[in-house]
Amino acid sequence: MGIQTDIRPETDENNKESEQENGQPPLLLHSCCAPCSSHVLELLSDSFEITVFYFNPNIFPVSEYEKRRDEQLRLIGAAAYQTGVSFMEADYSPELFESISEGLEASPEGGERCRNCIALRLSHAAKAAAHIRIKTFASTLTVSPHKDAAMVNRAGEAAAAENGVFWLSGDYKKNGGWQNSLKLSKKHGLYRQNYCGCVYSMRK
Repeated sequence: MGIQTDIRPETDENNKESEQENGQPPLLLHSCCAPCSSHVLELLSDSFEITVFYFNPNIFPVSEYEKRRDEQLRLIGAAAYQTGVSFMEADYSPELFESISEGLEASPEGGERCRNCIALRLSHAAKAAAHIRIKTFASTLTVSPHKDAAMVNRAGEAAAAENGVFWLSGDYKKNGGWQNSLKLSKKHGLYRQNYCGCVYSMRK
């Protein structure tokens, strides 16, 4: 792991105490960006105590990665949530994305390269959840109308099974979720990127 801010205790005993004290179970939430997370955090923060996990080795260049990360941190600091929201950042490792993209450079948006990218990020999220003894994890990825929620949920379930944790399934674009993310982004003045993140989506 890279930068780790306000990380939850690493024992089951402490985790149970935290749940009893705050009245909400813990959730590790993989976030792709601040705009997408805005709606999901608002939706889930009254039911869970959330640790936002930022692992996005697909984002290019590093300056863009840092800008999106900083916006995520700014949103957490600016928004008022029902329960505490903490932040956890994994190392920026673009070589991991490059390895799962090899030979798939011409794959269309939403194709095999994208599926590999999502599986990579959710696999690391599941491992992080297991490492810090959080039993449930989710992702903000399905807020985007460009993401296939069924595919994301299958990847999450597979990652959960491999790491002994539970995947919180959802399609957060539904019931006005995407529109609410636009509203919240405007409210907080969030930077909204004009490409998914990787060099291939940038070129497109």
